[in-house]
Amino acid sequence: MIQLDIISDPVCPWCYIGKARLERAMETAGDNPFDIHWRAFQLNPDMPPEGMDRRAYLEGKFGKHRAVSFYAQIAEAAKATGLDVDFGKISRTPNTIDAHRLIRWARVDQAQNAVVNDLFRRYFAQGADISDHNVLVDVAEKAGMDADATARLLAGDADIEEVRAEDAGFRKMGVNGVPCFVIGGKYVVNGAQESDLWTQVLSDIRAQNMAAK
Repeated sequence: MIQLDIISDPVCPWCYIGKARLERAMETAGDNPFDIHWRAFQLNPDMPPEGMDRRAYLEGKFGKHRAVSFYAQIAEAAKATGLDVDFGKISRTPNTIDAHRLIRWARVDQAQNAVVNDLFRRYFAQGADISDHNVLVDVAEKAGMDADATARLLAGDADIEEVRAEDAGFRKMGVNGVPCFVIGGKYVVNGAQESDLWTQVLSDIRAQNMAAK
């Protein structure tokens, strides 16, 4: 299989949409040639540990009127992709360092996709605070991870510096927005590309595999 590194943040709506578009292409093609690794990137690395009021965050970042139109466009794109999102349920923008730690640990249990799926769903469809340790432990348990071990890890500082270093490393490489997909350590697909592009990528991979036989 080909390693596919997906650099993302679980509070990034375009990451949720980009993931769904990739999965739609793979489902249509009936083919998944990828060993997917989810990688850490924080859209808001300076976010306070407790997060902040979402309206204040959006108005500070985009301006009041631009934030409304910006997220209306995202909601339309999500709906067209078949995703259930309700931005009105999100009251706070969280710090995602602990969510990234959980995603990192989930790799050991081969549960990254399940954890990422649930984090996106809870945040964008339910408005859950995905910095809350109780929420994260529940996500871990439902993905088949050890809940008690996860709670102990979250209570400490395990892998905080590793997550920050991964984020910083991608920024040094020139990544300044997500999602960013790195195929086989060589090819980069930036943004939430339409499924048609991924269909072509999958077709090219199949052709390369056939030529190599």
